[in-house]
Amino acid sequence: MSIFSCFFLQWGGEKASVGGMKMLVFGGSGRTGQVLVRVAQQEGWQVGAPTHAECDLADARAVSDRVLASDAELVVNAAAISGLEACLDDPLQAHLVNAVAPAAMALACRHTGAKFIHLSTDYVLDGRRAGKKNEAMKCKPVSVYGESKREGELQVLEALPEALIARVSWICGNPRKPAFVEQMLARALAGQALAAIADKESMPTDAEDIARAVLALSTGAEHGVVHVCAGGSPVSWHECAALALQMAVEAGYLPVVPQVAMQKRGDVSFFREERPRYTAMDNGKLLALGIPMPDAVETIRRVTLRYLEARSAAAPLT
Repeated sequence: MSIFSCFFLQWGGEKASVGGMKMLVFGGSGRTGQVLVRVAQQEGWQVGAPTHAECDLADARAVSDRVLASDAELVVNAAAISGLEACLDDPLQAHLVNAVAPAAMALACRHTGAKFIHLSTDYVLDGRRAGKKNEAMKCKPVSVYGESKREGELQVLEALPEALIARVSWICGNPRKPAFVEQMLARALAGQALAAIADKESMPTDAEDIARAVLALSTGAEHGVVHVCAGGSPVSWHECAALALQMAVEAGYLPVVPQVAMQKRGDVSFFREERPRYTAMDNGKLLALGIPMPDAVETIRRVTLRYLEARSAAAPLT
């Protein structure tokens, strides 16, 4: 076992011991990364996920060395500084983590021969026009976060044209890392007042579906940009909340559907950075590759029930 192996989150399990391939995941403690590590291990992958203390993503040399020292056949970058205000306040750090680090990973994969999948975001789109966007749409990000993620896409593909950029949106479905849907349910169960933005829409996407799509994409030759998101019609945050709460009532977790006040993006005082309005992505390319995804409504149903069942079972969520 290499020196690098001691940093691995877990080598194996029974399935991996009989020849599972090796994967290196950056951002393995995040909302998507946690799920990807778990699902990959269940599928027999031997997964390594260095922590921030073990590999500072702002240090491109450390990132590159970590890939070069591994013998992973697949490298996945699920790490990012995704807080829009955090990126606004420290654009240099956002650039280093969201653009330079993935480029370093890609270049290292070019040397090792590993497949590289980089997770990006719908926020690279400007969101000025309604309707779903395919991979050919021009990117005009309106925030520092979006700019840094778009720069990451471009640098990755320049360093490794064979890399795959998986754009995701409104990630939810990890009870240990509650997102908007889970947060609204928690507030409703606590009897708190509810409000949600109605003038912004996209495609809520289950981290479980992202993980399985990433594993499926890792076995093919597809490269470039692929939209990895739910299908169906776009929904707003307010519609997400209303759907989740209705499903909670139908499942017996709430007596009635609580009222959710409608907000506009400009009503939220702590939003100091612009949020794009229409960033719903078309997942037709993913479907054409034979990788199915549920629609937004089904996604919210699954995520709602998973979260409520975890709470009901008193499962540890941290």
